[in-house]
This record gives sequence, structure tokens and C-alpha cells, in this order.
Amino acid sequence: MQRHLKPEWLRVRPPGGERYGLIKARVRQLGLATVCEEARCPNIAECWGGGTATFMLMGEVCTRGCRFCNVTTGRPEPLDPAEPDKLSAVIAELGLDYVVLTSVDRDDLPDGGAEHFARTVRLLKQRLPELLVEVLVPDFCGDRQAVAIIAASGADVLGHNVETVARLSLGVRDRRATYVQSLGVLRAFKEFGRSRERGPVPFTKSSLMVGLGETPAEVEECLRDLRGAECDIVTFGQYLQPSPRHLPVVEYVKPEEFAAYQELAQSMGFRYVASGPLVRSSYRAAELLAAGEIRSGRAQSA
Repeated sequence: MQRHLKPEWLRVRPPGGERYGLIKARVRQLGLATVCEEARCPNIAECWGGGTATFMLMGEVCTRGCRFCNVTTGRPEPLDPAEPDKLSAVIAELGLDYVVLTSVDRDDLPDGGAEHFARTVRLLKQRLPELLVEVLVPDFCGDRQAVAIIAASGADVLGHNVETVARLSLGVRDRRATYVQSLGVLRAFKEFGRSRERGPVPFTKSSLMVGLGETPAEVEECLRDLRGAECDIVTFGQYLQPSPRHLPVVEYVKPEEFAAYQELAQSMGFRYVASGPLVRSSYRAAELLAAGEIRSGRAQSA
């Protein structure tokens, strides 16, 4: 397949800014790794400058081998039971407004790491009651009990990515991560979120990569499926090939096409949409905070 040259709109400036510098220095001092840096996210300065950062739980080795992802596949180390306490203590020192917690897949664990995730959220909420917490979790092999643990954790936004359209899912993702299973996780988030004892029903969120060979009609179908699962928030971003051994880019989607996807998603009733070549799952996550959406308690089923 012909290799495409990156277009002008995918070029980014080096990160900078006062708050970015302060957070970077503190992260270094505390010996903390962020997904923002490890994934070389192009939006790191914008997000850190806005008081948002993404942290990875449960190690850096994944039990799955998705063809788009650069995370190492293998046998992970045992969980560090002290990680939730250590991470929540460190985050409390960083002066953030909005935190995203994500992880590798841990199919080696009976609950996929759901309780480990939930404990981290609970500790963060205890230490920093005003902090808004988003989780971006695996599918837990569709285990509803694990999904219920996450939904009851107290997180303000419950995220799980479908990654791509239905037709491409099998070739893009690990065989254990199915399109239907991901929709089921999002649907269960809403179901269990309505039954949790305190607070509003959490927002649910998902993300799509484009440029893998999907058609606009397939993207629209995916959006309808997400709305059918009562998903509140969706983001679109350009797939970029991490290395020659990963899936090649089929197309660099133009900014005007991203704008069209944003308009389409908004017309379908998504409460928030971020769409652009450099957008990633956690891009400008705190805009919901700025709009007052989460704190106002209006996160109800659409």
C-alpha cells in the first residue's frame, strides 16, 4: 500500500506554557508517568495548560494485541496494591481540575482490574471532593459485574472506546474486543449509573479513529449505534501509524470532513463532541467542566 505523507494540518508546535511547565516539572519530580507523555500526545500543552492530565493504571504491558496500538503486549506484572493510594496522593499534589484514568487490558485478572480502578477513583474523591474524574476503561470481556463496579465508583464520566466502525473492528482490534461487546459496555454504564445511590447519572463517552478505510455512511451508522447505547460524548481523531508493523493509514481525513462529522454528531443529540485530526480520547475533556455541565448535575440520560 502506498505510504501517505502527513499533511500540513497534522503538524504541531512544541509544547510550552507556564502551567504546562509546572505540571511537567512536578510529574518528573514525583516520578510519575502520564499517558500524555508516553503516547506523545500532540495536545499535551493544551490539556495540561487547562488543568487536565491522563494517567495509566495497572502497568504498561497489555494482555491484548490491537493492530493500531503501540502498547507492549505480553504477560503483565502482578498488580501493585498500593498503586491507588500512591497515585491519588500524587494527583492531589498536582493542582489539577480534571483527571482521566485509563489502563491496559488485564484479562489475566478475574475482574479485569475493575476494583483496582474503582478504588483509585474512590480515593481521589475522598482526597479531592471537587476534582472531576473521568475513567477510560477496557471492556472487561463484557463482564457486567466488572462494569457495575466501575459505574458505582463515583467517576463523573465513564468512557470506553469503540475505536472504529463495525466492519473494520475485527481487523483493527484484538479478537477479544468486539464492536457489539463495546456497545454493551456503554449501554450497561447507563443502566448501572441510574441505579447508583448518590449523585447524577454519569456521562458516558466513546471515541473513533478515522483514516482506517471507513466510509462516511459507516461512521454515521456507528454514531447511531452509540446513541442507541445512550452514549453522551463522542470524539473523532485521525489514526496515525505508530510503527511499520502497525496498520497503515488509509487516508488522512481533511479538517472539513472532521467538521462535518462534528455537525452530524451534534445533530444526533450527543451532549458534547470533539472532532479534529489531532483530537484524542481525552482531548479538552475539561470543557464539560468549563460549561458547567458536570457540576450542575445535568448528566442525565439523553
